[in-house]
This record gives sequence, structure tokens and C-alpha cells, in this order.
Amino acid sequence: MFDLSYLLLEFKQQISNNKKLIMKLAFREFGSGQPLIILHGLFGQSDNWNTLAKRFAEKGFHVFTLDLRNHGLSPHSEVWNYEVMAADVKVFIDDKRLADPVLLGHSMGGKTLLFFERLFPHIAQKLIIADIAPRAYEPHHDSVLKALNAVDFSEINTRKDAEAILGQYITDFGTKQFLLKNIYWREDETKQMDWRFDLKTITTEYNNIGVAVPHFKSDTPALFIRGEKSNYISEADEKEIATYFPDYILKTIDNSGHWVHAEQPEAFLNCVLEFIT
Repeated sequence: MFDLSYLLLEFKQQISNNKKLIMKLAFREFGSGQPLIILHGLFGQSDNWNTLAKRFAEKGFHVFTLDLRNHGLSPHSEVWNYEVMAADVKVFIDDKRLADPVLLGHSMGGKTLLFFERLFPHIAQKLIIADIAPRAYEPHHDSVLKALNAVDFSEINTRKDAEAILGQYITDFGTKQFLLKNIYWREDETKQMDWRFDLKTITTEYNNIGVAVPHFKSDTPALFIRGEKSNYISEADEKEIATYFPDYILKTIDNSGHWVHAEQPEAFLNCVLEFIT
């Protein structure tokens, strides 16, 4: 039998002994009311959720969109796995003294919340997991990582040049534009463009992101949302989800893929609001 209490005690001791594991995340804040925390996916950042965050705020929620470590405006660290990302979220909730938060995460952000629920139960009032399951996933970002690492900002100085290099590896226009949103100008002595995310760590530690969530059982109400055209949550995954969350709901958003919240924002908004209100 898996001893969750021992794991939690051991992990908290690791945090106490190694302050490098603790990270305060950058965030954006909207509205007032019940706390709603939103986590982005791999290569994303908090402002990807600005439009939906404002809509949730209009419905009476105090919305926080976080930049996970090694993404957006949050600090970078060579320690990058779901346990420390879950701990980062716990530090944020504690610092803000948030009571009964609703937690929403897409893809990598959703799996971070599954680890959070396993490590820190009875904190979230409700969970919304967008297009990810607890199972392990085979590596499938090889072309993206090759494309990003092919961009040498010491040799180029325009977004157009970066887009041309990405285009040698990535044909999908939406994916290229999503990645290009992460380019910014460094303010150090180099004065070069760079990626907001920590590409070196993401490349070396990438396999940490595909791992399965060790089994646990939670009584927290959970909504899983999948895209109709996505293969991230299968029928077999639904059966496994039920072993983690006896009180779960699975909803499918029509005419959407993995980026369900971006492709069908109105349907996604209504689906989440129906669950949390």
C-alpha cells in the first residue's frame, strides 16, 4: 500500500532543507470573489489566459493566472518536475492566504494539479483538468524542441528571422505563433532577443513532463474537459480517472483539439462555469 503521509512528510522536509526548491511564481490578478487559480501548459504563460480570466472575473471570481517555473516571468530553475511545480502552487496559495480555491489547469498545468491534489489534499474546493489524463505520455515535442534550439539569438535579431527558422521544423501556423509570443528582449549586456521559458532545462528535463501520476484517491469534485479532436483523454483514460476521482465529470467540447480553451473559448467557459457555480 502506498503511504501518502510518509511521502508528503519526506517532500516537505526536502523543501525545508533545500530552499532552491521553493519558488515564488509570477502571476496576473483579476476580479474579486472566490479564488480561481489557472495554470497554463508547456511553453505557455499566464497571459495566454487573459481573455478567459477576465470573463471568469466578471462572473464573481478572484482569478489568478500563474506563470509556472521556467515559464513566463517566473524564475528559472534546473529543478523541474511535477512535485516542485505542485509545491510552487502550494507556496502561492499560502502566501495569498487563499481559502477553498478552485484550481484549473491545461495539459502540463492540469497534470501539475493532479500532483498537487496527491501531495496537498483537501485544499482545492474543486479541480478542472483540461485535456490531460493521469497516465504517462510518450515524448511528442521532438520537432518543437529541435525548432526552438535551432534559433540562435546571437545570429538573428528579428522575430521574422526566428519565425523562418521555426518554419523549417514546424508547419502549423498556430503553433509557431504560440511559441513566438515567448520572445522578448533581454535587458542585460547582450541586449539580445531570448525565450521567456528556460529552453535549456525544458530540453534536458523534458521526460519529467510525460510521467504518470502515482495512484491516489481523492474526494474532491473534479471536472475533466477534453477536445473532441484530441487524443489526450481516451475511453481507457476515463476508466482510470474514475479510480482517482470517484466524484468526477468528463465533458467533451465539440470541434476542438488539445487547445480546447483557445479553440472553443465560449463553450469552455460555459462548461467550467456550470461546474463551479
